[in-house]
Amino acid sequence: MTVPAQRARRRPSVPGRMLPLLLVTALLAPVAFLFVQASRLTDDDRDLATRERLGVQYLRALGPVTEALIDAQSAAVNGQPLSRDSLTTAVEGAASVDARVGDELRSHERWAGLRAKLEALPDRSLTDPEAAYLAYGEVTDLLLALHRKVRESSGLIRDPRSDSFFLQDGIAGDLPEAMVAAGRLADLATLAARRPAAERVRSLTELAAVRVAALGPATDLVADLRAAVDSSESTDLGPSVLTPLDTYQRAVETLAALSAPADRTGATSAEPGQLGAARRNAQAAAKQLQSVILDELDTLLGERIDGLDRDRWQAVAATATAVVLLVLLAAVLIAAFRRARRRATEEVRAEEGPQILPEPDRWQPPLQRRTPQHTAEARSLQPAAATRGGETEPWGPFDAR
Repeated sequence: MTVPAQRARRRPSVPGRMLPLLLVTALLAPVAFLFVQASRLTDDDRDLATRERLGVQYLRALGPVTEALIDAQSAAVNGQPLSRDSLTTAVEGAASVDARVGDELRSHERWAGLRAKLEALPDRSLTDPEAAYLAYGEVTDLLLALHRKVRESSGLIRDPRSDSFFLQDGIAGDLPEAMVAAGRLADLATLAARRPAAERVRSLTELAAVRVAALGPATDLVADLRAAVDSSESTDLGPSVLTPLDTYQRAVETLAALSAPADRTGATSAEPGQLGAARRNAQAAAKQLQSVILDELDTLLGERIDGLDRDRWQAVAATATAVVLLVLLAAVLIAAFRRARRRATEEVRAEEGPQILPEPDRWQPPLQRRTPQHTAEARSLQPAAATRGGETEPWGPFDAR
């Protein structure tokens, strides 16, 4: 009878057991890659927002410089006493900001050129208003160039959000140009009224060009701010911006109307005092609007930085959680692998049966060498047997009776 042998259980190979652990370890690579990518994007966005806030600080410092320079130009053109106190204070404030953030914004060279021109302006009104108008025009051109430089180097021009992009476009591009053009329009209207009739065509051409230069940025500013309000999720942006914007728009329209020529001579119907008052009203409205826009823009950038910080910590927490879970899973797999290995060893031992260990050798007395005397004694002790034919026969089974 043949007893079938028991079929041994097939144990998984070592690579098969290690495959889940290798897969778990391999998951750490994409998790680390995603964390590095998310961290890099978050850091880039945060660095851009931080530089933009530096640009806002610089633009805030350039606001008083623009206002004081326009006032000084108007005083020089109209032959009024010129006070450099406000301009000097504004220049010192802008210089301190440039010393603090100029390296980051790469604005030292532009500011140095502008400051040199500002300090070269005469302390007293020039005897020739036309020369004063040209001299201050060169300085204001450098001031507008510095605005553009700060806008580009700070990254405001590349802002990724629609609301903050329209705000920066208005505060760094449209509003400074509109303020400078409004001051030039009022001063040029005053100069045109004093020019001889031979320069009538020149006056009309210059007035038309400066009026377009003043109304164009003002119109763009209105469009930018309305677009910012429409695209913003903030409920405070609209009420805080639209009211001073309406005031500024009315002031600019009034200045444009007063500076329009009344006849072919190029002279305006308004008195120089009316033009000056209209310019000051437009400048005051622009100053109020400028402060509001800078505050709102800085608030949006600050909220963006806070959100990016939260995103960074969330990414760190998610990555740490994933790593902990993978480590726990690896530990569970290692423990399961060890238990399976121990169980397989026990099954193999059970199938092979108990092992019989050899008994230890029993003690035996040492063998003694037999001598001839011992051999004779052994023979004498053997029982007697029947003899046949002189030979001794061994005992048979029935010999003993």
